[in-house]
Amino acid sequence: MIKSTFIASLLLLSQLSFADVISIAQPSYDVPNSAEGILRPTRGMSMAAVAKQFGQPNSKVSAIGQPPISRWVYNDFVVFFEHSHVIDAVIPK
Repeated sequence: MIKSTFIASLLLLSQLSFADVISIAQPSYDVPNSAEGILRPTRGMSMAAVAKQFGQPNSKVSAIGQPPISRWVYNDFVVFFEHSHVIDAVIPK
C-alpha cells in the first residue's frame, strides 16, 4: 500500500512540473507605445535606426546647447536627440 501511494504521488507531482514556455524575444509586429496608439521611436535608438524605421522627417531642427539637442519633426510626433541618439519622442497637442 505504501508503494502504490508513493507511485501515485510521483505521478501527480510529475504532472504539476510541466509548463509552457512562451518567448517574446523577437516579436514580429509593432505595438503602439503611446496612449494615442501611435508607434514612435524609443529612447536610445540611433538617428540611422529612426530614419530606417520611420523614414525621413518633415523637417530637422539643428542641434543647440550643450549637450547638443536636435529634433526631427514627423506628422504625428517629434523626436528629440542628444548627439545622435533618441532621448524622447513626443506627440504634440
